[in-house]
Amino acid sequence: MKVCLIDNYDSFTYNVEHLLKTQDVQVEVIRNDQISVDELDLSNYDAFVLGPGPSNPSNAGICNDLIKYFYKVKPILGICLGHQCIGYSFNSKIIRAKNIMHGKTSMISHNKQTIFKGLKVPYHVMRYHSLIIDSSTLHKDFEIIASVQENSEEIIMAIKHNKYNLFGVQFHPESIFSEQGNKIIANFLEIVNEQ
Repeated sequence: MKVCLIDNYDSFTYNVEHLLKTQDVQVEVIRNDQISVDELDLSNYDAFVLGPGPSNPSNAGICNDLIKYFYKVKPILGICLGHQCIGYSFNSKIIRAKNIMHGKTSMISHNKQTIFKGLKVPYHVMRYHSLIIDSSTLHKDFEIIASVQENSEEIIMAIKHNKYNLFGVQFHPESIFSEQGNKIIANFLEIVNEQ
């Protein structure tokens, strides 16, 4: 299996790459401004992972076009900025979080299915973000599969498309402070294998 990992100019990209490689997957890392979607040969990849990054979805290079053009034909997992790009590509509002979460952990709830299969609830994750998908604007084709309560408000921690294998996680499964982050990656790759 070969995965294309989009590097959004973030040092965590190498942790994501390492986590993928622990699952015996070939990984090709491409910078978000290195090529266009027209230059991507889809036959080279079984799936895409959109990595974290310091910017916002409007400055994420190829990510938004990749989602728009390929989500029906290739599984995609977005991490942090990659997750926000999924929301943005489907016209959800990306807003500043009330609580800035740079290097903070949270206990999240999840649906115990798809990428969260076999993981306990609540689930301990590491967060590095100041932006979130506004849950009131989440596109109707998506469901919230993980969230956290903050100040009596539900904050989206993961989404899934209702029909296609398009997933986003706001937290960082590649962080050593996210419990069994490798299991989320393994579950995603199992879904890729089944497609």
